[in-house]
Amino acid sequence: MARNKHPEQTVQRILDTASRLFFQKGYDQTTLQDIINATKLSKGAIYHHFASKEAIIIAVVEQVSEVQRAVLAEVRDRKGLTGAEKLRELFRTSMQLSFQGKILHMLPFLIENPKFMALQMQSILQEAAPDYVLPVLREGIADGSIRTDHPEELSEVLLLMANLWLHPILRPSTPEQVRGRCAFFNQLTRQYGFTLVDEDMVDAMVAFCRS
Repeated sequence: MARNKHPEQTVQRILDTASRLFFQKGYDQTTLQDIINATKLSKGAIYHHFASKEAIIIAVVEQVSEVQRAVLAEVRDRKGLTGAEKLRELFRTSMQLSFQGKILHMLPFLIENPKFMALQMQSILQEAAPDYVLPVLREGIADGSIRTDHPEELSEVLLLMANLWLHPILRPSTPEQVRGRCAFFNQLTRQYGFTLVDEDMVDAMVAFCRS
């Protein structure tokens, strides 16, 4: 049997196919055999690159996250905004990205998967907070739009609350609960000179709860 000379192309073929199937059918309704049939690859070829369907979805999410990181980096590096304005735009963009349909169709599995939640925590504390939020907080401190003596800690708390406590995707909530948490979140951040959740963002989260 001839060796695959382009393993990265095979991996991408598997991920693209799995992503499409997860989006169309949902993760639970998509079987590994579905992926095998759609890619026209052998079971051995699939298992050569991925040990399980779970490994495939984790890789799909990571690929989506790479695109999202590029978008957030553009916001972080944007000129002409105060630190507080840039932080607000960073959170707005992050919220919009998290409502993308591709991820939504995978979430029923992801939020119940300890491995994914551990990766989410690791991503927040080791990448998102130090690489995206912290630089913006420091800009805001320098230009006077943000007030804090603990930017590192604040960057972590903001993201942990926004991603694991506030967001209705990872924490199913009623519209009233969403509005209450958003109001508290803004009250909490106001002491640092900014608010992050505007009415459009609240309405988007409430609409998700009702969908």
